[in-house]
Amino acid sequence: MAEPSNPLDDPTADPFEVAAAAAADIARLTGVDHHDIALTLGSGWGRAADLIGETVATIPAPEVTGFSRPALEGHVGTLRSIRTPRGRNVLVIGARTHYYEGHGVRRVVHSVRTAAATGAATMVLTNGAGGIRHTWRPGQPVLISDHINLTADSPLEGATFVDLTDLYARRLRDLALRIDPSLEEGVYCQFRGPQYETPAEVQMAKTIGGHIVGMSTALEAIAARQAGMEILGMSLITNLAAGIQTTPLSHAEVIEAGREAEPRISALLAKIVEAL
Repeated sequence: MAEPSNPLDDPTADPFEVAAAAAADIARLTGVDHHDIALTLGSGWGRAADLIGETVATIPAPEVTGFSRPALEGHVGTLRSIRTPRGRNVLVIGARTHYYEGHGVRRVVHSVRTAAATGAATMVLTNGAGGIRHTWRPGQPVLISDHINLTADSPLEGATFVDLTDLYARRLRDLALRIDPSLEEGVYCQFRGPQYETPAEVQMAKTIGGHIVGMSTALEAIAARQAGMEILGMSLITNLAAGIQTTPLSHAEVIEAGREAEPRISALLAKIVEAL
């Protein structure tokens, strides 16, 4: 059965009105009128949702305006409302739309705009990615200090000028480092995908200042900043990038590295969220 048409596919639709409608759906379906924090859980990070607090409600993402089923293994396809021990409401997004799916940038950043519309002031973006530094190993979490957007696209429309200084908030990174001082930081490069980067592209990313390569996060972070949110970004290094790692890359390798690291990095992320 084909999925129903998505309102974000209509070029005349206001994406912020669609996000407001999605936030209203979430409030109705979860019984939670306001969320304080939002998390997008990428490959390897999913178990963190079980450690943050008490689940109030879990809803299939396609029941919410503008959302669709995830195309990628490792994403659960649900939205989950969780209450932390301190009484804060966390919206966990397990339904990420990737740029390479070809649905357009509006659908890529819809989850972030919806999170902002629910009231969330903090956006935590996580992903599984390739590492450029030789000293990094699969299963290692890394803080994102900045990004380079190599998609040649933007979620901003028209003459919309948004300052991206301190996009990945120094305050939140310092908080994470207090919880785990061993965390390293790096600049994330978002490529268009879905093919993995070539060794030459990885060397290009390294030359222009990148340390992490992947296919998500940067466009979402821009939209989150436009919405006035404070952003924390974290990558799970699932493999060393092409040309750094000598063996061929595979999605199975990414999934396996995520499964092995999930208990440890999820516990770390839960501690960070509790401290936000």
